[in-house]
Amino acid sequence: MKTSFDVFNGDADGICALLQLRLATPKDSVLITGVKRDIALLKQVDPAVAQDVTVLDVAMEKNRAALDNLLSQGVRVFYADHHNPGEVPDHASLTTHINTAANTCTSLIVDKLLDGRYREWALVGAYGDNMIATADTLANKSGLCDQDRIKLMQFGTYLNYNGYGSSLSDLLFAPAEIYRLMAAYPSPFNFIAERPDVYATLEDGFVGDSEKAAAIMPYSERAGSRVFMLPDEAWARRISGVYSNDLTNRDPEVANAVITAKADGNYLVSIRAPLKNRVGADELAASFPTGGGRKAAAGINSLPAELLNDFIDAFHQRYPLDT
Repeated sequence: MKTSFDVFNGDADGICALLQLRLATPKDSVLITGVKRDIALLKQVDPAVAQDVTVLDVAMEKNRAALDNLLSQGVRVFYADHHNPGEVPDHASLTTHINTAANTCTSLIVDKLLDGRYREWALVGAYGDNMIATADTLANKSGLCDQDRIKLMQFGTYLNYNGYGSSLSDLLFAPAEIYRLMAAYPSPFNFIAERPDVYATLEDGFVGDSEKAAAIMPYSERAGSRVFMLPDEAWARRISGVYSNDLTNRDPEVANAVITAKADGNYLVSIRAPLKNRVGADELAASFPTGGGRKAAAGINSLPAELLNDFIDAFHQRYPLDT
């Protein structure tokens, strides 16, 4: 018997994009996801049993071989994303909704497709992906009061924080687990009210890890850019991405790189372009092994130790103060 698959990034954007789609079009599907940096997900779909596949917030370029394999075997694929896709295949079985603009994300792409039907979930995803200005504008257009807007921003931040780690054991909740917990709720406000235990676990974890990160001083600093080093500990892996966003939001003219030590001696890198110049992070990351991402926010999954100084030099050169 053929099966449907939902393949999605384990961060706030991927989860909230799928929440909207499945609230609008319920489907009994197999979930494939992982930690935020685990993006080579499409190869986990077996073409022999797949009827259709929905892919959300997962870079097409990093999954191209698996995508071609699915299409060649007659599997229908729906693909929505905001990462650089590379060359998009022209195939009758492939439906794409891809927008790489720096001020959008997959949750907002799905929100547009659904005419805002589950707007509050879209806002959680957008806030989680640090699309603060875009989300604020949309929240105001939707008539949300400041208190509700802030609550959605906090929830998005906590949900995104939960997606970071080197393995599922680092996370407070596995992405598939927290998706299932939220899937029945048409609004995040319903979920927060009815599952305060889950919300409190996310909030307490975020606050505790943030306090540890706040004590970290810059490892390397120039006029337009700063580099921070975090230790090889679970709390540091969890907070790395959201901490990068927080640093960027605090000083919109400065680029930030947060480098987390890994057990194998290499480094996990989060890169954030300045809010006032949201470009270049993807190209910088892609110039190093295992790097990629978006114009405003990108990362390197495993930077070799011998390239650490080269990366720091390239980062500072890419983002002088006059950018």
